[in-house]
Amino acid sequence: MLEPKKLKYRRQFKGKNRGKAQRGNKVSFGEYGLKALTHGHVTAREIEAARKAIRGYVKRGGKMWIRIFPDVPVTQKPAEVRMGSGKGPFDHYVVKIKPGKVMFEMSGVTEEIAKEAMRRGAHKLRVRTQFVVREA
Repeated sequence: MLEPKKLKYRRQFKGKNRGKAQRGNKVSFGEYGLKALTHGHVTAREIEAARKAIRGYVKRGGKMWIRIFPDVPVTQKPAEVRMGSGKGPFDHYVVKIKPGKVMFEMSGVTEEIAKEAMRRGAHKLRVRTQFVVREA
């Protein structure tokens, strides 16, 4: 799974996730892409599950790019713990997704195969997505 090699701080504030994606909102590397339509957090496990689903459908054909990286640590307190006593221990990494962000790209396959592969990958993600084609 994807995770940062090193962090400056183990715990991080949640922060805000407002607005639309200003960067990474166009298909840059491949011919086809999977673009987010809603805000949300996508975990490292979801990214890996989507990657496997896409890879499994296209088998050995084409090339794929993952345009997102989970770099935000999320903490989780154990079940049935009373309020207070500080922030909980680290649990997993997420990436904050804004609408318009291209998350996966693909090339070297037909549009039908790419569309079906991206559809299967989209089922693994918690944000609504859309299949996009590179603008000429």
